Amino acid sequence: MSSSNEQDLLSTEIVNRGIEPSGPNAGSPTFSVRVRRRLPDFLQSVNLKYVKLGYHYLINHAVYLATIPILVLVFGAEVGSLSREEVWKKLWDYDIATVIGFFGVFVLTVSVYFMSRPRSVYLIDFACYKPSDELKVTREEFIDLARKSGKFDEETLGFKKRILQASGIGDETYVPRSISSSDNITTMKDGREEASMVIFGALDELFKKTHVKPKDVGVLVVNCSIFNPTPSLSAMVINHYKMRGNVLSYNLGGMGCSAGIIAVDLASDMLQSNPNSYAVVVSTEMVGYNWYVGRDKSMVIPNCFFRMGCSAVMLSNRRRDFRHAKYRLEHIVRTHKAADDRSFRSVYQEEDEQGFKGLKISRDLMEVGGEALKTNITTLGPLVLPFSEQLLFFAALLRRTFSPAAKTTTSSSTTSKTNGAKSSSSSDLSKPYIPDYKLAFEHFCFHAASKIVLDELQKNLGLSEENMEASRMTLQRFGNTSSSGIWYELAYLEAKESVRRGDRVWQIAFGSGFKCNSVVWKALRKVKKPSRNNPWVDSVAL
Repeated sequence: MSSSNEQDLLSTEIVNRGIEPSGPNAGSPTFSVRVRRRLPDFLQSVNLKYVKLGYHYLINHAVYLATIPILVLVFGAEVGSLSREEVWKKLWDYDIATVIGFFGVFVLTVSVYFMSRPRSVYLIDFACYKPSDELKVTREEFIDLARKSGKFDEETLGFKKRILQASGIGDETYVPRSISSSDNITTMKDGREEASMVIFGALDELFKKTHVKPKDVGVLVVNCSIFNPTPSLSAMVINHYKMRGNVLSYNLGGMGCSAGIIAVDLASDMLQSNPNSYAVVVSTEMVGYNWYVGRDKSMVIPNCFFRMGCSAVMLSNRRRDFRHAKYRLEHIVRTHKAADDRSFRSVYQEEDEQGFKGLKISRDLMEVGGEALKTNITTLGPLVLPFSEQLLFFAALLRRTFSPAAKTTTSSSTTSKTNGAKSSSSSDLSKPYIPDYKLAFEHFCFHAASKIVLDELQKNLGLSEENMEASRMTLQRFGNTSSSGIWYELAYLEAKESVRRGDRVWQIAFGSGFKCNSVVWKALRKVKKPSRNNPWVDSVAL
């Protein structure tokens, strides 16, 4: 990457560090310059191949959709101008084999289309675990717990405090008490206890809300990135609820914060081949088991953001569930960038120099995350955007791709910035049209990774504060709960009575690998104000 492009991805901020307490400059105000990485500007780099991939998804059933209208038009043109008596006479004049052949082709085409069409997948309901108040901590209490553990020096604690102040996380998040332990390693017992607390808490609430018995569940998918014991977490769930012996169970590990959408995709695939079934998806992360006790700053960062949480989702492919389901699954688009070495190592579990295990956050994380996000939303666009937006976007993309003027402008952008001589018309050619995703969705649930990430998403996609409200409020109230976070955001929208029939909800998450995944739901009815069983009931202004 050239030095000019590298500089474009950096932002600077002057930070007031307060009054110097000691030393030669005691009593004087001190300042520092903070340099951060930003997401790549989506306006400057959209790849045509990902647009083609989106349209490839769109035309999977084009053969059937094109054949049926053609047959109808041929038949209509033939008999449209004839009276009923003339139609019957015409049919008798035809060779019986021709008539049977025509109707045979029509029936066969319709049958093949409906047989090959994916089964509709409905979201009956979902639940988000809300820990007890005794596990609630303010930011100051969080630092005190870390200090009491005796594992961190004052420099590391000061770094944590600065991260928390800029994180967007509030004073009512939840952490397990194991993080204050003086032991250097969290035990398997601690991990199982935390897993039992959050997973069973979410599932108990889900079964109560849906009135579905655990033995009626045909597919079970559990995802947890770091904590993967033997027997698995999915086996732990089956044992606790005494599920039936032929339940199709899966346990996804090591797939990061976007694994919740991957789990939904897997459950949806299983429902395609297992008619009249329920599927349960559990998404969580074990904060205590992932607690880093060393002093490497790039590995301390996850300690500051991750908090306790768990979601449980009930899916169904039964047609009769349409009447009382909340949402219908519309689209899932998955993007994986692990073929690129920088993306693969951007979030990497390893030991530090002292031998302490933790997650190492690369300086390239914002950049590779932006590339994955850009690929994902470019692929999703043709599936969800109105035709007018697709036409404007595609025309601008072709102009940028094939116009010599646009290529010349792009290659000389660095020189133009220096000389200040770039014309407005050349600038228009170099920037493709970015579609207005507010025309495709009524609600947005972006993975609440950090305040910086949400700020950059809002800027690049041109979203309003209202569009970002669910994500920001979830980050403030519950912190980064990993793969379950997008469900706390949807619960927030329901608590505000924002979801109405026909509304489209976009959930998007990103995580290690590097992966970025999107899922689109369509509301089948207005979601009424919850009176209980919602983590926001006591904290949101209804």
